[in-house]
Amino acid sequence: MSAAASGRRGRVLIIAGSDSGGGAGIQADIKTVTMLGGYAATAITALTAQDTLTVHAIHEVPADFVAQQIRVVLQDIGADAVKTGMLHRADIIRVVADALDAHAPDVPLVVDPVMVAKGGARLLQPEAEQALRTLLIPRAAVITPNLPEAEVLAGTRIADAAAMPDAARALLALGPRAVLLKGGHLAGDDLVDLLAAQGGASFRFENRRLHSTATHGTGCTLASA
Repeated sequence: MSAAASGRRGRVLIIAGSDSGGGAGIQADIKTVTMLGGYAATAITALTAQDTLTVHAIHEVPADFVAQQIRVVLQDIGADAVKTGMLHRADIIRVVADALDAHAPDVPLVVDPVMVAKGGARLLQPEAEQALRTLLIPRAAVITPNLPEAEVLAGTRIADAAAMPDAARALLALGPRAVLLKGGHLAGDDLVDLLAAQGGASFRFENRRLHSTATHGTGCTLASA
């Protein structure tokens, strides 16, 4: 009996890249969903040769194969939520949007707009930024950008926590139902995350920075959770 037939909840389809080091990407997503009691299915958009320091190489996955992975999972297993991570190319973003339109139009979508790895490697081609902005972000239940990603998407500088509300409003203008703007790139030890929703509701989360070198994959983990 398939998961769809059994009525099991907590099915998450993750559309993202693979991290050979296991700390980020699909591997981090699967671990997170599993630890929280969900069922993780995947559509892999790119293969990376990656460790905790950097992305050494990216192996392309054909867009039609990405679409096929999404289609067969949704037709058999189904999904209660979809999460996107590293999408890499504009043609992949287009087939992801088309597949979701065809097979999961009402399933909540979490978009983690992965653009640059912590080691500096480019994970979203510049020409794909507009496709992400226009094809996926408007259909998202929530997007989870860090500050550098938010600056690219909103077209505005976010110099400090005081600038985050305006940036969140600019991101909401792109169409998602909510924005979780992550403040980990702020200077200092007092950090702010801001959750803003359509209609004006907002929640501010403040805490002290945890000093650690174990930060690889934190964005993937949060978005999957």
